[in-house]
Amino acid sequence: MITLTFVYWVLGAYFGVLAWRGLRDRANPRRLANGSFWGLIALLMFTAEHLPNKVVGACVVALAVLAGFGGLGKGGYDETAAEKKQDEAQRLGNRLFWPALLIPSVTLIGALGLKYVRIGDTPLLQTANVTLIALAIACLIALAAACRLTKQTPWSGVEQSRRLVDSIGWAALLPLLLATLGSVFEAGGVGQAVAGVVRAVIPVDNAFVVVVAYALGMALFTVIMGNAFAAFPVMTAGIALPLLVHHHGAEPASLAAIGMLSGYCGTLLTPMAANYNLVPAALLELKDPYGVIRAQWPTGVVLLACNVVLMYWIAFR
Repeated sequence: MITLTFVYWVLGAYFGVLAWRGLRDRANPRRLANGSFWGLIALLMFTAEHLPNKVVGACVVALAVLAGFGGLGKGGYDETAAEKKQDEAQRLGNRLFWPALLIPSVTLIGALGLKYVRIGDTPLLQTANVTLIALAIACLIALAAACRLTKQTPWSGVEQSRRLVDSIGWAALLPLLLATLGSVFEAGGVGQAVAGVVRAVIPVDNAFVVVVAYALGMALFTVIMGNAFAAFPVMTAGIALPLLVHHHGAEPASLAAIGMLSGYCGTLLTPMAANYNLVPAALLELKDPYGVIRAQWPTGVVLLACNVVLMYWIAFR
């Protein structure tokens, strides 16, 4: 049976390569910081479940120190000449998108189909984590397809991803860290506190008003936290489950899905989502660091209004 451990091993191997290449990259003035940062993450991926909690906590603090005091740097990478890149782009055209499209396609097939595949009495994929394992397998398949399409080696893919990850730096870990922070907030009772505030300021017997509060809450909390994954456990436990599902009888699956989409609307509006909104502006060398947000905030507002209508219509059908 393929378990979630397989995913951690793949990630650990990848971050281990980043650490090794970072330490050897003499063109990077902060190569020790890069190597230490990615090396600590590789260590956690391989061994965190076997380490004492205090040791894991110390590693997380060390990551924060490395990111906060100077951050990571960029070095030299094995890159193809710009002219050759242009020629290859023209030759391949839209086929360049095929490997990327394989990721959601294979993940969907794996999540919906492979969960029924069994070897004897044992499921092929760990039942509790089918989607995550399917996503990891899809990424490996997409890498193989990209190498075949471009006639490059897997090492080229790793090296170019290192260039991108070094450019993004510690912000590449923001989704993971903020999702974890959302779980911490929920364990600390923030969701129940939010529910108490909502009950005090809105008529909870009006389903539509509660839907608006849930959607807006997801978006606003995402604006503050920078990630919908951090907002989701807090707002769902505080508003969606007690008020909409239990009190008004809303359908939980569609409610949660559209609630997450409402959070993503907040992602379009906030500089706290640095890896989505600020890093691309830096990579594209835009004059306005908030140019991405200025371009997409109207879309986020319109989508949020649409989500409110869809949530009320679908979840209560």
